[in-house]
Amino acid sequence: MRVLIHGSELAAATAAAALSWVGHRVAWLPHASADWPALAQSRWLLSEPELMGRLEEGLTQGSLRILAQDDHDLDDEPFDVMWLAVSPDQRPDAAACVETRMASLCPGAVLINNSTFPVGETEQLEARLDGCRAVALADLLEEGRAWETFTRPSRWLLGCDDDRAAGQVRELLRAFNRRREVIQRMPRRAAELTKLAINGMLATRISYMNEIAGLADSLGVDVEHVRQGMGADSRIGYEYLYPGCGFGGPNFSRDLMRLAHVQSASGRHSALLDQVLDINEHKKETLFRKLWSHFHGRLGGRTVAIWGAAFKPGTARIDQAPVLTLLRALWAQGVRVRLHDPAAIPAVLAEVGEHPLLEVFTADPLAACEDADALMLVTEWKAYWNPDWPRLTDLLGEKLLLDGRNIYDPAHVAACGLHYRGIGRRADP
Repeated sequence: MRVLIHGSELAAATAAAALSWVGHRVAWLPHASADWPALAQSRWLLSEPELMGRLEEGLTQGSLRILAQDDHDLDDEPFDVMWLAVSPDQRPDAAACVETRMASLCPGAVLINNSTFPVGETEQLEARLDGCRAVALADLLEEGRAWETFTRPSRWLLGCDDDRAAGQVRELLRAFNRRREVIQRMPRRAAELTKLAINGMLATRISYMNEIAGLADSLGVDVEHVRQGMGADSRIGYEYLYPGCGFGGPNFSRDLMRLAHVQSASGRHSALLDQVLDINEHKKETLFRKLWSHFHGRLGGRTVAIWGAAFKPGTARIDQAPVLTLLRALWAQGVRVRLHDPAAIPAVLAEVGEHPLLEVFTADPLAACEDADALMLVTEWKAYWNPDWPRLTDLLGEKLLLDGRNIYDPAHVAACGLHYRGIGRRADP
């Protein structure tokens, strides 16, 4: 098929790479806010496994071409599909692009709305099309493994009210739908709401587990026992039951805000969502509060090492990441921070600038611990799971390890001579 992709989101880049990889002829028009030269240098795109290589492969083989905003010579080769993957704040631009590029679509073309827009937006986009149909395809990509989740999907969530359009989408994605049937079809509005509801449920599980971890801390209970007991119940399961120091990420956070907005616009204010968001923001401060408690509020002049800045392992993004809240709290108390992250340091510096209390590291994580009183684990990159414990113990002046993701065994850490504080977990030497 001939596919026109518009947008600069991860979903657009992944679709361009994957669809051209399986033989479709793809033209990718990035959004004006991030053209191809900017995207090609972006840390978040470069850090995605396989993705940049697949894009370059498509460009070399000629199955992919990347357009500039002033390219208008598309009419000689009309497109069967227009794939829209833009951010929620680019909705007006998306509508304008649909109208502008209408002449480039062949009769009976399909618009695939792969953006997270308000419920009902796909229908409104279809109203701008001259005889073409619009479907909603939920963006279910996972940052850090976007290529894998697109090319080996556990499911596609398709909102489609037209059998012919559904057939075209199935043909477009046939190469990624061979192992088993992974396309779940439903009405468009149902698919749009389902996408928001999924992330709302996941966030609720995380925030609930964080509340239980706080209660376990107060009662002197190891939350790991509670987590395993809950997960063993077949009605609950283990997924998203890991307590931590708060979640972030562009898609997760935006989807929650979008769901809250949908609730409000419908006249059904959600006290539950408000609580989920409040709990999460409060949790981003938990490592700071543990540090404050350990040193009885005397933090001025201390040095803290932080491992991890990205909102999750495998990405260079720091959108709504807990580290941002943590940095502000530490600097307000005059704490010097030595921050290590293998991918997200450029994003941190772009956000906070060259701060006098900040020193950054990207190579050896232990180098960040030199002259530090304590270590905070914020993002559970695999490089942090098994440090050189004797060396780490020697480096930390006050022998304090604050584990924001509960990745360490408290007893083992204590046996190494460190004070351990986790999220609902505790062990002292």
